[in-house]
Amino acid sequence: MFYTYIIFSKTLNKYYTGSCENIENRLNDHLNSRSTYTKAAKDWIIVHFETFDSRALAVKREMEIKKKKSRKYIEYLISQNSYD
Repeated sequence: MFYTYIIFSKTLNKYYTGSCENIENRLNDHLNSRSTYTKAAKDWIIVHFETFDSRALAVKREMEIKKKKSRKYIEYLISQNSYD
């Protein structure tokens, strides 16, 4: 299983979009400064994720989200979450 995910830092008021195979390990990387872009904060939380059968599909979706360059779109995706 592969994931496209969006994390949020309240400290920075920023979102980060990525893809990975193990979402828990990847979040741990972000929280422990093992990612250049996200090392400025230690309060990243997963606010959205989607699952895929292949890495290629997860990366494709990540690029679709990033190409929009839209915080409004990211917040729309988050509002559609039905994890509860």
